[in-house]
Amino acid sequence: MSLTGKTLFITGASRGIGLAIALRAAQDGANVAIAAKTVEAHRHLPGTIYSAAEAIERAGGRALPLAVDVRDESSVEAGVAQAAKTFGGIDICINNASAIHLAGTLQTDIRRFDLMAQVNARGTFITTKACLPHLMKAANPHVLMISPPLDMTPKWFAPHTAYTMAKFGMSMCVLGMSAEFADRGIAVNALWPRTAIATAAIQFALLGENGMRHCRKPESMADAAHAILSKPARAFTGNFLIDDTVLYDEGVREFTHYSVDPALPLMGDMFVPGDLPAPPGVQISSAIDTARS
Repeated sequence: MSLTGKTLFITGASRGIGLAIALRAAQDGANVAIAAKTVEAHRHLPGTIYSAAEAIERAGGRALPLAVDVRDESSVEAGVAQAAKTFGGIDICINNASAIHLAGTLQTDIRRFDLMAQVNARGTFITTKACLPHLMKAANPHVLMISPPLDMTPKWFAPHTAYTMAKFGMSMCVLGMSAEFADRGIAVNALWPRTAIATAAIQFALLGENGMRHCRKPESMADAAHAILSKPARAFTGNFLIDDTVLYDEGVREFTHYSVDPALPLMGDMFVPGDLPAPPGVQISSAIDTARS
């Protein structure tokens, strides 16, 4: 299946994984509403809703840059309404916007706690809720959270309880909403990377330039998202998916082209349960938390 003519509302799509998903959809001729806060380039994080729109249109799609703060219900509702009016509806909602602060309880001030809770869990709920009336009218509606499998192992909580709570809040939306809207034919799934992904935000906040060489490119998530969003919604919902497992199930057998530096071992991402093994031939070394210590 193709995403030709489909309308995607993507939060945090001005850069990174969100932009990569948008560009992959644009190759099919999709319409993309870029819902993000960045209207002026950050000194450490390049990309704005306007530069993203230009890239999407160069890739073959139609773009609508929207200055949206997912913490603000009225901002989200206005953005969704404008996207639906511009493109005649919304077929796909992608909750990609996220705030991260990997720190222990004593090192996490309440301002950062609130930011993560508001952007990750609350923003996902607000955005999905705003899109649902339009999704109910779509032919093959999908909601996709860029969030991890729900694994209640203490090791995922102990190093950064506040972040894990906020991120798992997105996944809990998948757990509940996939069942709530199954009879309406709306697919609600989660996608998470097996490895660290080379984005400007990760480079600036966590890994630095050398660490980026142990990452995969955002295209692994984009290709996996495209495969998920192309599936019949009624038959594929409530899943917590890992990018390279999705791609392997789609017939991909060679993954080195996704690596920033194929000569180096890959750094595993956090939150990937041990019972979700990598595809044959994929080797993972340390995880992000180990790299930080």
